[in-house]
Amino acid sequence: MSMTMHVNIVSAEKEIYSGTVTQVFAPAERGEVGVMPRHAPMLSTLKAGVVRVVSQQGEEQTFFVSGGILEIQPHIVTILSDTAMRAADIDEAEALQAKARAEAAMTDKTSTMDYAKAKAELLEAVAQIETLKKLRKKK
Repeated sequence: MSMTMHVNIVSAEKEIYSGTVTQVFAPAERGEVGVMPRHAPMLSTLKAGVVRVVSQQGEEQTFFVSGGILEIQPHIVTILSDTAMRAADIDEAEALQAKARAEAAMTDKTSTMDYAKAKAELLEAVAQIETLKKLRKKK
């Protein structure tokens, strides 16, 4: 009986990760989901946050997703997201600027930016910043 599964993390632009792992943790809409091999099939939306994968050697890799779809099959997990990146590749300065821009747009009633778009950008920037904080705590 195989105690591994294949994981694909894909953004709109490219494949971010593809490999064999023992565990996956993802930010499902209703809370974090932990997935191990032979998990029951499931489909869920994802919110912006951290995806963690644990290799067969026990090494953990961390990724950021802006939301998306999580598909679980007994031996294959697929994560599709508009934006996905390795957590180490997040530009903290850009995330802080994006957060500030979105907050300003949400409070500025004369802004040309749609409130819903500003809110989505704010949530994504905050999730990136939180991802960096979690990454730093592990080190």
